[in-house]
Amino acid sequence: MLRGHRRAARLTLEQLAEASGVSARTLSDIERGRSRGPQHRTVTALADALALDGDTRTRFLELARDGRLEDHWSRPASGLHELPCGVADFTGRSRELIWMSDLVYTESAPGVGVVGLITGSAGLGKTTLAVRAARTLLPSFPDGAVLLDLFGLSPHPLPVPDALRALLRALGVPDQRIPPGAQERAALYRSLMRDRRMLIVLDNAGSEEQVRPLLPGGGASRVLVTTRRLLTGLEGVRRLALGPLQLTESIRLLAGILNGRPVDDTALTHLADMCGGLPLALRIIGNRLLSRPDWDAAELAARLAPEEHRLDQFKAGDLRIAVAFTMSYDHLAPSAQQVFRRLAAVPGRDFDAALASVAGGLPLGDAWEALDGLVDLGLLQDAAAGRYRFHDLVRLFARDRLQTEEGDDAPAVRERVTAWLLWAATAAGRWFEPGYGRPDPDFPALGSPEDAEDWLRANVENWLGALRSGTAAGRHSLVLDCAESMHWFSDRWTHAPPHWREVFGLGAQAAVALADPAQQATQLNYLAWVHWVPPGDPEAMLRCTAQALDLAERCGATAQVAAAHDYTSRALLALERPDEAASFAAVAAGMFQAVGDIDAYVQVLSQIGHCRRKEGRLTEALHQYRTALELIDDERSGMTPTIASQCRPYALMRIGQCLAGLDRRAEAVTALTEAVNLMDALQPNFRQAEALETLGALLDDDGRLYYERAARTYRQIGDEAAGLRCEAAI
Repeated sequence: MLRGHRRAARLTLEQLAEASGVSARTLSDIERGRSRGPQHRTVTALADALALDGDTRTRFLELARDGRLEDHWSRPASGLHELPCGVADFTGRSRELIWMSDLVYTESAPGVGVVGLITGSAGLGKTTLAVRAARTLLPSFPDGAVLLDLFGLSPHPLPVPDALRALLRALGVPDQRIPPGAQERAALYRSLMRDRRMLIVLDNAGSEEQVRPLLPGGGASRVLVTTRRLLTGLEGVRRLALGPLQLTESIRLLAGILNGRPVDDTALTHLADMCGGLPLALRIIGNRLLSRPDWDAAELAARLAPEEHRLDQFKAGDLRIAVAFTMSYDHLAPSAQQVFRRLAAVPGRDFDAALASVAGGLPLGDAWEALDGLVDLGLLQDAAAGRYRFHDLVRLFARDRLQTEEGDDAPAVRERVTAWLLWAATAAGRWFEPGYGRPDPDFPALGSPEDAEDWLRANVENWLGALRSGTAAGRHSLVLDCAESMHWFSDRWTHAPPHWREVFGLGAQAAVALADPAQQATQLNYLAWVHWVPPGDPEAMLRCTAQALDLAERCGATAQVAAAHDYTSRALLALERPDEAASFAAVAAGMFQAVGDIDAYVQVLSQIGHCRRKEGRLTEALHQYRTALELIDDERSGMTPTIASQCRPYALMRIGQCLAGLDRRAEAVTALTEAVNLMDALQPNFRQAEALETLGALLDDDGRLYYERAARTYRQIGDEAAGLRCEAAI
């Protein structure tokens, strides 16, 4: 209004200043909006100099009065720039700090404020990070910064009207000017924030309803919200999911907390590792060591080592990791609490909703709902493909809750989880066993070989843990059935985490406990196969097959007598005794053919081919491999479809190698390329690497690419020497 009247009067700032007696700088501040409430005598002098009268003069004076009143309400209170005390040893989180710095320059739609939401479980240092960011960003907010604790997960969260009162007071509004209703307070808060450049930190938010009224409606101010909940109902916010620190960052933080105190590097690393990347846990351990100068870090690490007592060690004064977890746990519905604590009975690190349903004793739909609630509060972490996992310390807390709240019923929960896992693993493994076909209808999720294989791979830690638990609990029949069902599947996952030596070793123990020599011989033959997989141990193979052969012959288990001959042949071939190996393989082939085991018979035909190829009799070897391939491709042969599809690429690979040795290069490349393409559906294994290496040697222009793939595959299965050999060939 002042600028309009001055221009209408055709006056410059200097001319109006001379006419009114008001300085040109004051006039400039008024016109640029920097002074919105000039003193009454200043405004009167300007009105006189501009010859304003009537309604025009009245309106001009009222605008100045309103500006003075608004300026009085919104004058920053003392302490507005004061944030909670930070920590001098703050470590890491560089990516997260950059993310929050970017919020300062983020554009928003008209009427929409820029809000950063920091979520994560208890103990991750959300508040510490927000305070650090606020102090770093403070120069970008000339109107100040303020932190308000909403006590969202406490028994008494800060009510919205009280939160608005606190923010209005921080903005300088006196109590007598604060409206009585929440809506009026929110409106005043938004109006005061509109023209400010402030940083508001809303700490420990409990719900969307608690946060929404506290968000400004646009402008240059920014808001950071920290919360354990995901607050998925908040619209238009920018989300930062805080995770644990990396081990290197954890070590640096712990060393910083210890502030130069000498600590053995090994002990420091061990302590940091057991804290699982939680800054709160690291703070507790560091404070405990600092407060007891005579304590040895290695001794404290030894105290933390046993899982059953580890949680008790994470306490220092009023800092207790269990208290932080309890606050989240208390906000769960009773059914979700039950699922949470019973999930501690799961042997592995992750699980899906079906296993959660079994552990929690709830229908699948209720289990999904409980899992959503646990993720929302940060008590579970989302993993890939619909799976969930505990943080290690949260899992220990769940185990403690299970023992404390269910006591005598806890073993029954563990027994139910163990039994279900063994049944499910057996059902999945039997998809690949001759004579079974479609498995138990009680497991509809395992309705195809592909589903079964996916389940076995994803749940390997769980069913392997169940095998151990079942052995300890004397569930020998379940353990033996599970180990037996893994025979043909193990060949699809040759180099894999399941540790087949342990699987079939536990199967052999179960057979001994059940006084079943035929099954003991079976498991020993499977152990011989484990020792055959490169790098292999042929002497161990021979020990296993000798014991298996003795047991099988004494109890008349013809199939296992044949299997013992087969694996003996493989061991002898590895020992560079191909002629003897061929003799044992021929005996095995005759016995398998006699008992009608076409799946094993085809494999032994290939073994005879290996012996002939080793002797340099490539034409005979090629005949053996082609005979095997004809049976594999013949649907009337009686081979189990999954086993036939598994054997086909390996037969093609051996055919290709023989053709290469016979200098039939084009045919060799065709067979090997088809073999490699089929093997892509399987886990990396030594056969695939061997086929790739052979192709590398055969091809001129593309040979380098195959050698590179072979080197990668060899390294994936742990054969560093073969990887170096392929690189040398490149």
